[in-house]
Parts: sequence; C-alpha cells; structure tokens
Amino acid sequence: MAHPVIAGAMQTAFTTLGKGIQMLFKSRLTAVAIAVALAACAQTPKLDPNPPAPRVDAAAQPAAAAWLADVVAMSDAADAQARRDALQQRMRGLGLQWQGVPFASGEHQGVNLLADVSGDAAAPLLLLGAHSDKVEHGRGATDNASGCATVLALAERFRREPLRHHRVAIAFWDLEELGLLGAKAYVADGKTKPALYVNFDVFGWGDTLWMMAPDAAQPLVAATQSAADAAQLGLSAGDKYPPSDHLPFIKAGWPAVSYSLIGAPEIPLILDAYAGKKPKAPAKVMQVIHSDADTVGQIEPVAAARGVDAIEQALRAWDAQSK
Repeated sequence: MAHPVIAGAMQTAFTTLGKGIQMLFKSRLTAVAIAVALAACAQTPKLDPNPPAPRVDAAAQPAAAAWLADVVAMSDAADAQARRDALQQRMRGLGLQWQGVPFASGEHQGVNLLADVSGDAAAPLLLLGAHSDKVEHGRGATDNASGCATVLALAERFRREPLRHHRVAIAFWDLEELGLLGAKAYVADGKTKPALYVNFDVFGWGDTLWMMAPDAAQPLVAATQSAADAAQLGLSAGDKYPPSDHLPFIKAGWPAVSYSLIGAPEIPLILDAYAGKKPKAPAKVMQVIHSDADTVGQIEPVAAARGVDAIEQALRAWDAQSK
C-alpha cells in the first residue's frame, strides 16, 4: 500500500485529473501531502520500530496462531523471491496447485502467483488477492504480509468448504509498491475476468474493517455489515480508500472491493489527509508502513483472526445471494 497520506493525494489527483498513478507521484498535491505528514509526525512520538512479537496460544486460538505464522514467515524472508517462496510453501501445504506468471513493465520485471482453490471450473470466479512485495525499509509485516496471510486463511477455509455458486482462486501480486504493476499485468492480460475481485492490503490490527466499495448497493457491503456486527467489529465502507491493487480492476470496469483492518480513529485522520487538511495526529498506519517500524511486533493476530471470520461470513452470504 502506498503511504496513506501520499496515497490519498494520489487518489484525489487521479479522480480530478484522470492521469495515471505513476504521474501522481510527481504532482504538487503529493508534495503538499508529504509535508503535511512530516509536520504531523514531528509532533508525535515515533513508534518503537521493533516491539516484541505478539504471542498467541495456538491451542486456544488456532486461527490467530496460523495467521501469525504466515505473517512471520513472510516477514522473515530476505527478499521478494524469499517472500514468494514462503507463499509457495504454504500453498503446497494447503494442497493448492500454484503457478508463477512472469510479467514486465518498462524496466521492471515481476512474478505474480496464482492458484485455484475450489469450485467448478465453469462457475463464476471469486478472486482473492494481496500484494506480496514490500518497500526497502522494514519487514513488510503490515504492508503487506498481513494481507497475504488473510488471503491464505480464506483459501484454507474455502478449500475445506467451497462456495456454492462461485469458484475461488487466489493471487499474490508483485510490484504493487512500484505502481500496482502486478495487478495491472493481470488485468491487461484479460484472459480471466472475475465476477468479483477482493483485495486485502494492511490487515494488521484494530477494531474496524475499512472497505473500499465504489457501489454502496453492492450486496457484499450489506453482507459485510452483518458479518462485522456479528464479530463485534466496526465497518467503514465507501469509495475513499488508499490506492491498492483493486484500482486496475475498477479502471477496467471489473467489479472489485478492498479491505483493510485498522483502528477506527485512524480513518478520519487518513481522510483528512486526502482532503488536504492537516491531521490532528498521524494515524498509526502512517507511522508504520514504508518504515523500519513495519515489523511483526506492530500487528494484532487475534484482531486479524476476527476480521478473517467476518470476511469469510460476508463472502459466504454474498455467494448465497448470487443464484
């Protein structure tokens, strides 16, 4: 995920000017957003960049422990290939047949990982995805091992108990941090259009599911609200959300949503930054991602497991309505 403040400026400029995402990095609006973020951060103590890793009782909370293990495996990886290796090992453990799909964009080369999970090949496709790459700083635990671990958790559940009306596949995108390049390559290929793409980016802590949903009437919004209520989580759904891998799908006219799990107080701070306002304080996510603070110690596996439960129930309810 692009830094939330910078990403907000990117998305605002994208909507206003209709330019490509790469050009937004050069905009004056982005420069202003960076200055706002730095000014706010200067007034707030920095997070401990390396707090102790969370501990979870695997016997009492197996889902949280499994999710945490996947985050740790990716966070411990030395480079992008090692992060993909961790994902491949986990998919093998789930009995999934995966494929690496190389792509090129200008001078950049990457590899997307794709795998079928369950369902009849003729059924409409529900595609779940997250980006596997990270920036140079930090371990990429929150951004975005947390999203990848969420996709793996859902894949395990839908492998065990398939949906009734959709087949399920998963994707791990490369080079998101360089401009959503992996997701763009998949969409440009155009061979497999999903009935819905569900993206996960920064799914690491907090009490609120933040859902990017361009259409409030999308049935998944209501299903997510019901599931969030049952899980005692908040839901913030709307079209204001940081740029991530859902954008190439939406730009192509393909249905897509995206989820994050963060603290409720962070959302208005991020949205203030989108509007060019100086936030009262930097949100935690602004201090963590793209920094040395992005370590396993920042995440909350028990909260994430609750979020996974809610998303699973929401997708099952959505599937049941899709007759």
